[in-house]
Amino acid sequence: MAQIINKFTGYCLITALGLLLTAGGASRVCAQNTPQPNRERLLNGLTILYGNRPGEANVLLKLRVHSGAVFDLTGKAGTMSLLGDALFPESTTREYVAEQLGGHLEVTTTFDAIDVSLSGKASELERMIELVRNAILNLNLSADSVTTLREARIKQLSEKRSSISDIADRTIATRLFGLFPYGNPAEGTVETVAKIDRADLMLARERFLNADNATLVVIGGVEKTRLMRAARQLLGSWQKGDRTVPATFRQAAAVDPRVLMVDQAGANNAEIRLAVRGLARSDRDAAAASLLAAIIKQRWQSADNEISSPMVVHEAHALNGMFMLGGSVPTRSAAKAISTAQGVMHAIAKEDPSMSELETARETVLIKSVSLSPSESLADVWLDGESYKIPASNQADELNRISPADIRRVAARLFEDAAPQAIVVLGNAAELKSQFDAKAEVRTSQPPIKPAANSAVPPKKP
Repeated sequence: MAQIINKFTGYCLITALGLLLTAGGASRVCAQNTPQPNRERLLNGLTILYGNRPGEANVLLKLRVHSGAVFDLTGKAGTMSLLGDALFPESTTREYVAEQLGGHLEVTTTFDAIDVSLSGKASELERMIELVRNAILNLNLSADSVTTLREARIKQLSEKRSSISDIADRTIATRLFGLFPYGNPAEGTVETVAKIDRADLMLARERFLNADNATLVVIGGVEKTRLMRAARQLLGSWQKGDRTVPATFRQAAAVDPRVLMVDQAGANNAEIRLAVRGLARSDRDAAAASLLAAIIKQRWQSADNEISSPMVVHEAHALNGMFMLGGSVPTRSAAKAISTAQGVMHAIAKEDPSMSELETARETVLIKSVSLSPSESLADVWLDGESYKIPASNQADELNRISPADIRRVAARLFEDAAPQAIVVLGNAAELKSQFDAKAEVRTSQPPIKPAANSAVPPKKP
């Protein structure tokens, strides 16, 4: 298996770099079978996915808890991120991993999961698993600890300078999803994190931080017998959950079709965002949607030379996603830029893109993924297969199967049949008003969203 893994990752990286240097050639990205993991399961339900690389000096451990910020309680966005912070609250732990184990430690929380990535010397495998064990089984949620965690997170959020682009991103998400969890930032805000108390974190731990709601990937130069012995000894006492926790929030309400203008007095440019609801990560068209985003960005930029810092992205999550266009334009050109974007979206829903457009998009999407190490990339593929119940196939293979007709079909799915669009413009409202109809909504600032009475609440214990 080690030879297959090395061959696959090495060949993909070489090919990806070659694509950057290829001028005008009709080349396809590499398509090799993704190495499949050696799968084991402990008695407590913890799934272990193992890939051996004999002779490699390092090992990667990646633990995924399959519940993320989508389960944050209403009005308390950032709860799951704060639970992630509680796993390794001391900076000395990260320093120890870097200096003594020769690796790195990182915890990230998304809408779908909490990921713990831990790398180090293969000779220190048992110590690394022990670090994970202690983080989970000895999780400190005392009143003092929670206060310290909360204050640290609030300080971090307070010191983070939000650009007008960041504000526009948050505003369009809220406009598109409203009270649905995807309308809030996964890390929370100063206001929402301040509301999180000890009971919230203890409830989140009880509901989600369980062995049968997690998957551990181990890739590197360690023998399977050694790994399983350490896993059973150190992680076997991790408790499994007594029930599956269902999502308790309602589906997102209908999108408000009015243009939302957020006044930024004195601004010379306008920050525009246009979004529709996208596809779930498990949707068979999710990969095609990422290519569609790259093609639309090419076309929009070519059609409007006034737009700067254009971005077109498809963010896919477990339940659904967001397809968003954004950029900065002179204030006088805001309505024109939005109209041009809408024209590009509808045109590609009616006619196939060219093969050259599709291949350029393939290269763009693939190059974005080569920043991770081969082990980290493979670990993510395996974990995504577990999280979203999709085949563990490499991205290049998915991209190569997509045709121009597929791109048009996906564009029609997303943009046609009166698909509701959310539109947000940040800029000088006095100059913007004349460009939009009288139905447009104008705000002087972004007000906080008040929780609805029937929104998400944790289910009561039986």
